[in-house]
Amino acid sequence: MGGPMSLVIGPIAFTLFIWWFSTGAILYLDGLPRRTFRWSLAGASVLTAGALRMIATTAGDTSISGAYVAFSGGIAVWGWFEMAFLMGLLTGPRRTPCPQDSRGWRRAGHALETILHHELGLIAAGIALAGLTWNEPNQVALWTFVVLWAMRQSAKLNVFLGVRNLSESFLPEHLRYLQTYFRRKPMNALFPFSVSIASIVAGLIWRGAFSDEVTVSEATGLVFLATLMTLAVLEHWFLVLPIPAEALWAWGMNSRKRRGDVLAS
Repeated sequence: MGGPMSLVIGPIAFTLFIWWFSTGAILYLDGLPRRTFRWSLAGASVLTAGALRMIATTAGDTSISGAYVAFSGGIAVWGWFEMAFLMGLLTGPRRTPCPQDSRGWRRAGHALETILHHELGLIAAGIALAGLTWNEPNQVALWTFVVLWAMRQSAKLNVFLGVRNLSESFLPEHLRYLQTYFRRKPMNALFPFSVSIASIVAGLIWRGAFSDEVTVSEATGLVFLATLMTLAVLEHWFLVLPIPAEALWAWGMNSRKRRGDVLAS
């Protein structure tokens, strides 16, 4: 990819900020009293509707700005589902702790029931994004969503099978039952394959971003995806290394601390 380093640094910095800020903002809103959830989700829904419109509008836009808009739109759509899940509004038909006698496939089935509606919603959203960008040159929004979905599935499987850091502190009180479906152990057999495959894919995307065969706008989109994939690999390592990843979003967790102080007073 030719051009100044700003064409690389810009998308990387933007992705890092969006990853950090959007996660913290969702955690903050989900930590507020439940009576605020309808307003938070209503605002997020308006934002997501606008994002979908912009994704459709920029599907044929091959400019650098078009890549930025499409990437932001994909993040916004994903964020809506994350918010709805953590608020307990889009989870699954099972909302109770895992039965103590559940083992193997039965435990897996119960775990799936806790997130079934959320998973179906994500699939529907992915299909909608594919429809909005079908046969169009700018598919950054779709691939952004696909990367987030694929790596989140990997993370869920690893947490289900067992990892050192379950990040249960991210769960609001009304979703605490979900941690009974997690398993804590140093590592599981899937983890090395998950990280290795994701790292290879990230490397291939980075390689594509710097290829002489892509345009500047295509390279910008690939840098977005490569950075996002790299962050997803980093988040996987957070699952097994003795690193307090929650500290990155301590500001987003403040709403839960304040709420706890109010309830205790």
